Amino acid sequence: MQTLQEKNIVLGITGGIAAYKIPELVRRLKEHGANIRVVMTEGAKAFITPLTLQAVSGNTVSDNLLDTEAELAMGHIELAKWADLVLIAPATANTIAKITHGHAEDILSTLVLATPAPIFIAPAMNQQMWHATATQENIATLNNRKINIWGPGQGEQACGDVGFGRMLEVTELVERVCALYQNDKLSGQHWVITAGPTREAIDPVRYISNHSSGKMGFSLAQAAQQAGANVTLIAGPVHLNTPQSVKRIDVESAEQMHKQALTYANEATVFISCAAVADYRVAQIADHKIKKTDDNQEMQIKLVKNPDIVADVAQLTNKPYTVGFAAETQNIEQYALDKLKRKNLDLIAANNVATSGQGFNSDNNALTVYSTNNKFDIDLADKSLVAQQLVALIAEQLD
Repeated sequence: MQTLQEKNIVLGITGGIAAYKIPELVRRLKEHGANIRVVMTEGAKAFITPLTLQAVSGNTVSDNLLDTEAELAMGHIELAKWADLVLIAPATANTIAKITHGHAEDILSTLVLATPAPIFIAPAMNQQMWHATATQENIATLNNRKINIWGPGQGEQACGDVGFGRMLEVTELVERVCALYQNDKLSGQHWVITAGPTREAIDPVRYISNHSSGKMGFSLAQAAQQAGANVTLIAGPVHLNTPQSVKRIDVESAEQMHKQALTYANEATVFISCAAVADYRVAQIADHKIKKTDDNQEMQIKLVKNPDIVADVAQLTNKPYTVGFAAETQNIEQYALDKLKRKNLDLIAANNVATSGQGFNSDNNALTVYSTNNKFDIDLADKSLVAQQLVALIAEQLD
């Protein structure tokens, strides 16, 4: 299920350097199911062409208020009524001033006056222009009119200045749009999700681990929270920001993750085992660093099996709906179905981590999800999009 399925979005583009990012924004919104119509100012066309945006949106671009063909059908009014949402990105200081003072001298400013749809503005300008009194007064006026201001972000700008004025990144804009349409279908539910690798100590300075970045698990936590769930994220050692409103518990080893998982799974609606947990740990951790010596050409370390987190959760008396992950390099379906049955899971999401550009340490992923009787494919996409589709799939199975 796509978050923006059949949502009609008018994307207004103005004359800022950040306009070069907009084809990617269009593509990402379309991946989530949105229908996109693009409106451009004359200034925007100095940075990016209408033909480019027509190609990525699949629709004719509107760039002229007095286009005789379009205006036979009152094109700007038709667009204003068609829109479920209007997003202006990048929004220059000039366009913000026009909207504030009710100008209707081009197709974008006219559409803003004519639409009943909610309007969102992503400012982009030099940091001094952003802080200028006139701009801040305009922003305050728009806020009072319930026109939503997204950003700006802070950082280095095209002019070389550093400060507030950067348009929010494409991924954040997409997440904000999607969040508007996330219903509360998971309201009242508690989802527990494990993410990232574990580290199994050898001595005080060495450990056994794997290449998991934690991105998939963190994306799932964010998607579940945005859909209304109360989310507990049990995270191995990763360098990722905690998703908004998610409770995070940091652990290092598989045993630590196992303890926390069983504690929180007892009260969970859904448990997702997304972490790449080490199958084995060192039997005896050395108290001090193991020294390398000239006469010691080999090192033997005895390993013992770690507890099976997802299998133990699936055996709980108050078993939550339990979802496992199978990161495999071969015989994906065979291994996934075996794991589903053997561990008493409700669903298992399998991915081929041997495929370049997906899985471990990648921003993208593709999953094949199995239940006892069904199979569902989630195509290669950004992990945030994959996570939203998997969360929606789980929600459907719970209904």
